Amino acid sequence: MAKTSRRNLLKGAAVGSVAAGLGLTTKPKTATPETRAVGAHDHKPISGPLANATINFGSWQTDPPLDRFPNVSPIDRNHHQLTPHEVTIKAGGTVNFILGGFHHILVYDDGTQPSDINAALANPAFPLLIDDPNHRIYRGLDPRPLQQDRVETVHFPKPGAFLVICGVRPHFVNDGMFGFVRVLPSRGEMKDD
Repeated sequence: MAKTSRRNLLKGAAVGSVAAGLGLTTKPKTATPETRAVGAHDHKPISGPLANATINFGSWQTDPPLDRFPNVSPIDRNHHQLTPHEVTIKAGGTVNFILGGFHHILVYDDGTQPSDINAALANPAFPLLIDDPNHRIYRGLDPRPLQQDRVETVHFPKPGAFLVICGVRPHFVNDGMFGFVRVLPSRGEMKDD
């Protein structure tokens, strides 16, 4: 193993400092439709009341009282619903799905209805999970190895009415665990009447 001399260490620090300094003075280029590659990220800032919404994806019951300490999550005490059932955001906004319990987020493209989902299509890794890829635009994390309570944030870049379901078959089929994300056109996309 070669020894690092003080001179080489100082040279490395100087080169790193110069590179960092150059990085700080370089301005990012603004992407245009012509320069933006297909599938590239759109980093336009979005704000206002329709920039973000929250859907609780399941919740823990409190009647009768429930004590989950130290880490108890009884499956029969979870309320299998999306609350609220429908949210509205503008194009480019996000939805925070706050998962309480063992649930799996599946989001389907504009116009998809609950009756369009083939709940009999099973995930080969875990047959209890629905695996209907038809018009699916987002499949959340595999819930088996994860904490039951977590957050997944999903971006919706285009207008439409997007179906969101719990991919745990009995939650969707038996409990009707689904809802909708309504995405309005962004201000620039709206037409004047």
